[in-house]
Amino acid sequence: MTPLELLRLQAEPFLDERGRIIGLHGVWILRTADERTLLHGADLPDDLAAQLTAPSLDHCRRILERDNPLPLRTGPTYVIDNVHFPSSARIHRSDQPTKSLRDKNPGNWHPTEWNELLDGNLGPFTIAVADDVIVSICHTPQPMTARAAEAGVWTHPAHRGHGHAAATTAAWAALLRPSNRHLFYSTTADNTSSQRVAARLDLRPLGHVDKLGHTISPHYHPLSILSR
Repeated sequence: MTPLELLRLQAEPFLDERGRIIGLHGVWILRTADERTLLHGADLPDDLAAQLTAPSLDHCRRILERDNPLPLRTGPTYVIDNVHFPSSARIHRSDQPTKSLRDKNPGNWHPTEWNELLDGNLGPFTIAVADDVIVSICHTPQPMTARAAEAGVWTHPAHRGHGHAAATTAAWAALLRPSNRHLFYSTTADNTSSQRVAARLDLRPLGHVDKLGHTISPHYHPLSILSR
């Protein structure tokens, strides 16, 4: 697959049946070193979407920002290949018993959602525990497709900079590798900590995604009963 085809594959969980980004009044521009393409938001009126024909940020802004500026989030995307990273913490995987983790919610998960995660209802995960405290989590923040999955990583503020995010991401990739899915890691241009994780793992740069517009960000995981 070409880099642009891989970027489209990564975007699949966000698309509706028309191929538009769910919950977005705006556009996404997927761009690699050589190619780019435009994805319309599902909340754009059809007549407005018809005017957005070029995968150019300037072009889209001229049409969409006639009255008010729109938020722009941009950042790199990577492919996770066969990566390894040593861990000083104990790594728990979602294909192993999770009883010992039930009372260790780090506080940023709703109790229902935390139990759903540990029950395996929200996709594969890996969790690093040190001194009986969860120091990092790599989970699957969007529903997987038959061909792709994307990593989402969180690290306890007091334990950042010690390689825990890289270790849990590498373990998550190892957990999913037998599925033969394409595995992705993405971040934003201003998230230097997340970019350092990609650098630690020597992830393969794929391209960038420019997200222009207002979007409805789900508070809970899309597969959680709390999102219904």
